Amino acid sequence: MASKETIHSRYKDLALVEWAFRTSKTVSLEVRPVHVRTASHTRGHVFVVMLAYLIVAELARCWRELEVTVNEGIRQLDTLCATQLLVKGKMICNQIPHPRPFLQPLLKAAQVTLPEVLPSTGVTVTTKKTLTSRRKKP
Repeated sequence: MASKETIHSRYKDLALVEWAFRTSKTVSLEVRPVHVRTASHTRGHVFVVMLAYLIVAELARCWRELEVTVNEGIRQLDTLCATQLLVKGKMICNQIPHPRPFLQPLLKAAQVTLPEVLPSTGVTVTTKKTLTSRRKKP
């Protein structure tokens, strides 16, 4: 028979599992139901969800003392940007401006050091773009 401490500890572990499941399916990760047809696609989807969960759990741990939730921190980090550096009309690199003061504690707690510049690959990246037009119909 298990001790009351062991039972209590396992109960708290259950709460962490429930938090992990809710986190992986909520807005903080923006994971939507994905209908996959092959085993390799299923494994890939599960890998991405678990990797995202690990990142969220690590950010929650890093920002606990700042009393900032992961959603709040990510919303604040959304204000980070890069400036395209053009020479004679050609993009050379993306310059990263010094982060605003309210972002510095978040980055420091997560032990993130931003580079001063990022090389230019010439590829335009967009986020939160609807993919429905590119998805295959079931």
